[in-house]
Amino acid sequence: QVQFVESGGGLVQPGGSLRLSCAASGSIFSIYAMGWYRQAPGKQRESVATIISGGSTKYADSVKGRFTISRDNTKKALYLQMNSLKPEDTAVYYCNRAPYELGPYWGQGTQVTVSS
Repeated sequence: QVQFVESGGGLVQPGGSLRLSCAASGSIFSIYAMGWYRQAPGKQRESVATIISGGSTKYADSVKGRFTISRDNTKKALYLQMNSLKPEDTAVYYCNRAPYELGPYWGQGTQVTVSS
């Protein structure tokens, strides 16, 4: 089974930027549609951004114009560039297949905290 390891989170001030990385194992990563998900305290997990194997992307309305999802199939890596961060972006961020039901083995995630 493919496994995911997220990194790059941290504490940042409002308006700041972070770049998250997801390292994937498995031999068929290049054909997977992938996504970034986040879960805030007391909230359900939500989809932030998705990218298909060919590179087309979709974003949640809340992050459009601020976040960019990308992938490197050679490195089996997924990235999320987050700019103009807001306190409401505070959450644990995860990567997984899209839709996530196809990849129910979640990593530990990486904590993003946006606070002044």
